[in-house]
Amino acid sequence: MRKSLFLLPVLACATPALAQPPAPQVSPQLTDPAVAEKLAETAQALSKAFLDLPIGGLRAAVEGREPTAAEKKLRVRDLGRRQDPNFERNLHRQVAEAKPMIRQSMKALADALPSIMQGLEQAQKSLERAAANMPDPTYPKR
Repeated sequence: MRKSLFLLPVLACATPALAQPPAPQVSPQLTDPAVAEKLAETAQALSKAFLDLPIGGLRAAVEGREPTAAEKKLRVRDLGRRQDPNFERNLHRQVAEAKPMIRQSMKALADALPSIMQGLEQAQKSLERAAANMPDPTYPKR
């Protein structure tokens, strides 16, 4: 009887430690290959839009003058072609080659996310403990 009375408070104290919240679930979108494909397609579309940006007037604006008709037509792709005739093709190839890297990055993030969330929860608890131990600024000084 005495042992059971001694163990009862110990068990009552141990139950909060045993009842830890479950690990956060990883969103299925992070592991879905279709999402990675969609991200790669979005990057491809963004690169096309980037190439169409008008930049001819930028130099004229920096120089404090009005752009010429030729400068108004100047796009990013035109500047890229000046240095590399295959600039546009190479850019699209590089974006297409990034697809496996996007998939790997999403997988790595999905794998690391539970431990990241656990670390953030531990940091939050530490901050809460530290804040609880801070002195009350309204407490009268001696």
